[in-house]
Amino acid sequence: MSRQIHDATARTAAVDALLSSYHADVVESVARAVKEERVVVVGMKQNPHVKNVRKALDEAGISFRYIEIGSYFSEWKARLAIKMWSGWPTFPQVFVRGELFGGEDLVKAALADGSLRARLERV
Repeated sequence: MSRQIHDATARTAAVDALLSSYHADVVESVARAVKEERVVVVGMKQNPHVKNVRKALDEAGISFRYIEIGSYFSEWKARLAIKMWSGWPTFPQVFVRGELFGGEDLVKAALADGSLRARLERV
């Protein structure tokens, strides 16, 4: 069963305006990279899961663009905006050809079962 997500049509115009402008520059930057690059890793300093997924991609010979947004001690609001945009609650967030593949565990599983490489090879 999927978790509930609040119905976007059940928000006031004021809430929509605030949500759409919340760190819009950061969201636009990440969204543009996800659209333009084959693989994008969004992460933060000091997070071991970010380091692990970057290492796993490197070892698999998969090039990626890394976007670092702060650390545990900074830029948490910008990271929150990315979480709201993607719907994914943690970092890293890995996108392959525009599709969210998830974080460390899901990306490692996709590397192991070949689905990540298959997604890269699709035209």
